[in-house]
Amino acid sequence: MLKNWLKIFIYNAKKNKFFTALNTLGLSIGIAGLIFAILYWNEEQSYNQWNPEKDKVFTVASDLGNGMVWPHNVYPLAKYMKDIPEIEAFCYFNNWYYYEIIHYGEKKTQINIADTQKNFFEFFPFEFVKGNIKNALPDNNSIVIEEKVAEGLFGNEDPVGKEIIYSGRKLIVRGVYKIPGKSSFEPEAVTNLMEETRLNGNENQWGNFNFGLMVKAHTPEQLNIVKKKIDNIYLQYRLKPLAKAEGLSTAEYIKKYGTISVILEPLSKIRLHSVVDGTPEGKGNYQFLLIMAGLSVLILILSIVNYVNLATANAIKRAKEVGVRKILGASKGNIIRQFVFETVLITAMAILLALVIVELSLPYYNEFLKKTLEISNGQFYIQLICIFIIVVVLAGIFPSVYVSNFETLKVLRGNFGRSKKGVWLRNGMLVLQFAIATFFIIGSYVVYQQVQYMSNKDLGLKGDQVVEIIYRKVSYDDPNIIYNNYRLVYDELKKIKGVEKVSGAAFSFGSGSDSSSSFSYKDNTIQSQNMAIDFDMLEMMDIKMAMGRQLSENFSSDTINNMLVNETAVKMMNEKNPIGKTVEWNGEKLKIVGVVKDFHLFGPQNKIPPMSFFHFKTIDWMSYNLNKIYVKISADEMAPALSDIEKFWSSKVDLEYPFSYSFVDKNYQKTYQEYIDQKNLFSLLNGVVIAIALFGLFALASYSIQLKMRDIAIRKTLGAETKVLLRELSGQYIIFCIAGFIIATIPAWLLLNKWLDNFAYRITISFIPFIIGFIVLMLLTLIVVLTRAYAATRVNILKYLKYE
Repeated sequence: MLKNWLKIFIYNAKKNKFFTALNTLGLSIGIAGLIFAILYWNEEQSYNQWNPEKDKVFTVASDLGNGMVWPHNVYPLAKYMKDIPEIEAFCYFNNWYYYEIIHYGEKKTQINIADTQKNFFEFFPFEFVKGNIKNALPDNNSIVIEEKVAEGLFGNEDPVGKEIIYSGRKLIVRGVYKIPGKSSFEPEAVTNLMEETRLNGNENQWGNFNFGLMVKAHTPEQLNIVKKKIDNIYLQYRLKPLAKAEGLSTAEYIKKYGTISVILEPLSKIRLHSVVDGTPEGKGNYQFLLIMAGLSVLILILSIVNYVNLATANAIKRAKEVGVRKILGASKGNIIRQFVFETVLITAMAILLALVIVELSLPYYNEFLKKTLEISNGQFYIQLICIFIIVVVLAGIFPSVYVSNFETLKVLRGNFGRSKKGVWLRNGMLVLQFAIATFFIIGSYVVYQQVQYMSNKDLGLKGDQVVEIIYRKVSYDDPNIIYNNYRLVYDELKKIKGVEKVSGAAFSFGSGSDSSSSFSYKDNTIQSQNMAIDFDMLEMMDIKMAMGRQLSENFSSDTINNMLVNETAVKMMNEKNPIGKTVEWNGEKLKIVGVVKDFHLFGPQNKIPPMSFFHFKTIDWMSYNLNKIYVKISADEMAPALSDIEKFWSSKVDLEYPFSYSFVDKNYQKTYQEYIDQKNLFSLLNGVVIAIALFGLFALASYSIQLKMRDIAIRKTLGAETKVLLRELSGQYIIFCIAGFIIATIPAWLLLNKWLDNFAYRITISFIPFIIGFIVLMLLTLIVVLTRAYAATRVNILKYLKYE
């Protein structure tokens, strides 16, 4: 029986190559889209799942009120958290990697290094190939390295006990590890320098939110208890002393200034559900993941609907086959099984073709997502089997039942008409196709508009001729030495032809500052970004002043106790004219001499935070964060100036590290690159969806017109004009198009508004995308339907009237 079914399938496939190809291609595109989404979904969901501590370890974020949530914490918490019995351990860490060179003999390599406290491996128990995980970082002269790094540096030697050089200091390799799976920490080396270089001196600094923090509870159920007790530490040791100093009760102080609370998030969820980006590997984009999954499911549904429409359209050509088989004794169930079997074969071919499409496209997909996805694990193949079963059930049952219900006598007489049972279902599927296509057209246009809005938005600065250079400090001992070394570099850069201005900063345009401190003014406490700058920085970036003046070397007080704030900070101060006013910044009295007009620090999609500007000499320890030098170059001298800067840098400033720079305006574009990617994805899928929808429309139009061929032949015999026939044949599809458009408008408006809520600065959805979506859909519909209808009016009349 299966052999006969296979022969019949092959015969019909050869006879109807076009329909068979459309069926297979349409399904394969839908399945390929879902496979891409599944691969992305699987990897994002796999983060930290290997970690046995994932449900007991929580990253700590600080909620400062007014919508400000930071991934950073203060160090004074440490001495009080030791007394919380529910906390098994805690660990401070840097939220980023140092990308630095390490040496072993003549060999060297540049790697990502995580700086943490010594108990880091209690939270991330990587698999140790060599050494003892329990005593991996006993002191600040220790380092642990990843297996591949060890192979590159040491070859066949045993690394444990060997001495390497890192940033001019000698460290002993205590162990070699490998990371079992995707992780929020994937460093190539781990050091225990955190306390020496960053934590020391911050034991009583309650305003310096500069450090990542993890806590481990004895059980996951103790989450809320731990949170309440850490919140109470802030209350007892930060808020109450501040309230007492102002002569207020604790309740009055909280009402006046607000309070600080912590947000604890388990490792098992931080990749996709964290409210902040607090680990070196960053957080995933859960919304984008859902968009990818949702769009892929829509495309698969569209492909299945398209398959059903194509199958029912093609079934009319097999009506006689079904009639003969029924006369010969084939049961309805037998016919259903045969056509389901054919669906199984087509689905199997579609999956194979989909895997080929995915395999060929995977390098581009990985480049798009900045990933290294592979088709490999058992979980994926189980999911693939599930897709196969779902597609067979959804795509195979209706066409099989439909074909099995053909009326034997009518089809054998050549009358292919049948009852109208199922007509509404087929038309409904066509309306669904129109609705999905409408959503994609409208969505693609709205996403494009938002990306264009961000690309053209005034940033409040001009960085098109400004180069950002990574500056690695020579000394870490004395902030004055760091600053003086920088000024030597500054003087030499100014001498290079084409260089117009030079300045240094402890932050990056596009990604902000790694340091935040609070300052108080009257009844207000503002948690602001610390913006340590050298003179001329604001002028070089063409950042305007709203009030007062910039910091200038002409005023000695500008390196002693003067500062600037931005407009956002002034609004939070509730002060109309802050010039000359004194604020308390981190225990120091500083006078405001200017208000900087708001500019975008993090990119045009994010809110502008409050900022405090001061010179490096005013807050000398900020020189430790002096890691960027900005150079403005004449447009006519750009290429030779960059070449001269590189020669100078490589020979006089940094002989070891390669010269690294970027343009400020490009840095800003990188901040919303993921939305550019979403725009490109939407545009690509929009084309795919329209193509599939047109396949389905062509199929149903072919089917519908085929059923009306006898009527067309009779009316042509009676003298009906072609334009009248075309109008009547296309009328119902115009109605279906309008119905699909109406169904899609509200979901499109709601979902796209939700997507736009990601942006602090966004467009307002107007009626234009909907008009464009409707016009495009209507034009495509008319082109397909009228083309098919016109062909129908040109057929041989006798072919359809010979039995009448």
